[in-house]
Amino acid sequence: MIIRDVETWTDRLPLTRPYVIATREVSTVDLHFVRLEGDHGAIGLGCAAPTAVTEENPEDSFEMMSSVAHDFLKGHDPQLIRVLTRELRERCAWYLSAMAALDMALYDLLARSINVPLAAMLGRPMRSLPTSITIGILPLEETLTEAREYVERGFTCLKVKLGLNYDEDIERLRALRSICDSEIHIRVDANQGYTIEQTKDLIRESQALNLELIEQPLLRGNETRMLELPERDRRIMAADESLLGPLDAIGLVSEMPFGIWNIKLMKCGGITGALEIARMAQLAGIDLMWGCMDESVISITAALHAAYACPRTKYLDLDGSFDLSRDTALGGFTLADGSLHLTGEPGLGVTLDQ
Repeated sequence: MIIRDVETWTDRLPLTRPYVIATREVSTVDLHFVRLEGDHGAIGLGCAAPTAVTEENPEDSFEMMSSVAHDFLKGHDPQLIRVLTRELRERCAWYLSAMAALDMALYDLLARSINVPLAAMLGRPMRSLPTSITIGILPLEETLTEAREYVERGFTCLKVKLGLNYDEDIERLRALRSICDSEIHIRVDANQGYTIEQTKDLIRESQALNLELIEQPLLRGNETRMLELPERDRRIMAADESLLGPLDAIGLVSEMPFGIWNIKLMKCGGITGALEIARMAQLAGIDLMWGCMDESVISITAALHAAYACPRTKYLDLDGSFDLSRDTALGGFTLADGSLHLTGEPGLGVTLDQ
């Protein structure tokens, strides 16, 4: 099979509910898309969500994705996926979301061409898991209103953004736990907004708050400060900005400042990079959390297939398509009682919304 046709385009998508995190306010997203078509009619879809975490310029990312798709991938056989993804890593080294879009499109095309779901092609499909849904940094009453709405919609896992004001964060969390019974899991994400002293204070509060995990409390580069925490406390700490790609994973394995790794396809360049990180986590006994940016169902589904193919997967935070006012694609997974279920369709099981 040869890739005979390539199409790339960009969509600017408003969010239904703009939100604030410790580093910025988000109200719209620019998403880049790629469609590969093989000579027997099979297609592969990919989505890039350029992010400040990887310091990508959205326009440059799109130009890189488009040029590599047209000038390199077109005319190649997707069955040579290992060769092609190695070349993507060289060509897109500074444009990780562009790499991620092209990488997942190749996997999608190859799995569709052999008529199997991508998770099955990767070798270890697993049962469905609940995903968390995110509450941004909001005033107290708005936080509680959103939480009630999400619980009524069937979500059993809430992820709360923190990091601007520690005292207000604790007030919000105490109020939130007071209205949520023990069956509702609460995760928190400080987005690098805390000091080590505030992190220790939050850990002391965590038992009464029944927090499931604490994500990235300190700035990237301060991982050694995490070693001041007892090992039992580090087990519930999740690395996000500290873990971009496989090279970061090597460093984190050596000292184990985090017991959980948050893998995002946009950070690590796609499924190939994600599986490399997951393999290191498996060897080191580290739990996996799969996260996302504000993304199309295309890339959310790609992350879900990869997550369900990895034995150390314990947490999902794949809510990035829920707040888009519209999406470029349909399908991929279903949401039931807060859990994400693959459809069993070939490849990603996603179709363009035309």
